[in-house]
Amino acid sequence: MTAFDPIAYKTTTCAQWQHAAKAWNDWGGLLRSWLGRTTDVMLEMAGVVEGSHVLDVAAGAGDQSLLAAERVGPSGRVLATDISSNILEFAAENARGQGYTNLDTQVADGEALDVPAASFDAAISRVGLIYFPDQQAALASIRKALKPSGRFAAVVYSTPDRNGFFSTPVSIIRERAKLPPPLPGQPGPFSLGAPGVLAGVLETAGFSDIEERVMDAPVYLPTAADCLRFERESFGALHQMLGGLSADAQEDVWAEIGMALAAFETEQGFVGPCEMVVVSGRN
Repeated sequence: MTAFDPIAYKTTTCAQWQHAAKAWNDWGGLLRSWLGRTTDVMLEMAGVVEGSHVLDVAAGAGDQSLLAAERVGPSGRVLATDISSNILEFAAENARGQGYTNLDTQVADGEALDVPAASFDAAISRVGLIYFPDQQAALASIRKALKPSGRFAAVVYSTPDRNGFFSTPVSIIRERAKLPPPLPGQPGPFSLGAPGVLAGVLETAGFSDIEERVMDAPVYLPTAADCLRFERESFGALHQMLGGLSADAQEDVWAEIGMALAAFETEQGFVGPCEMVVVSGRN
């Protein structure tokens, strides 16, 4: 078995998000409808209020950053950080287009944030912490950026059996590409999803007053083909897993995934099973 290389992993992950940035942004309407309620809970658990200075780690195209900017108002500030410069350009463009002057962006590795110490009231990360090779380094970096008693809140997927819309393609790709199961502690979509795991990770990092909430967050789309297009266009992790297959083999895998996702079609359209875990802790 090839040893996990965190540097190579981060380089590949960054390249994938550089490529998928436009697609992820283009699906912004779906992201807002799918993750909006979970995001509101994350912001509440992080203690984001009017006037707060908020750090968003692995912000992507900034949908949750904008929701934070709306909450903090003109007297507050949001800094959206991400390892991908391309995707942050969309975050900045979205902020300008929607008239938010209280949102800044900064290209940064979440494991080594270059921000002033003790300068943020709250920190958030929506479906980002799962992809850090060194989660403890990322959390230490976040704690350093937070003021004393500042809160951090993160959203992650729960377990594969509760996230069929995503675990279905992951399991098919893993089987077809002959990928070994992820090692304990290795980054991945469900690496922090089991009950108490993310809370334990935060506790190990030194956070206290930890809260955990599990939320149903189904993905609603007209058809399974729409979900396939969404994941194929914008889920960099899936392309990363497929990297060892030929172009023809990859097409075969996508076709198989599309057929499998059809199991989630109902009379009301596609309803993709998804469950999220929201956890917060105090610095």
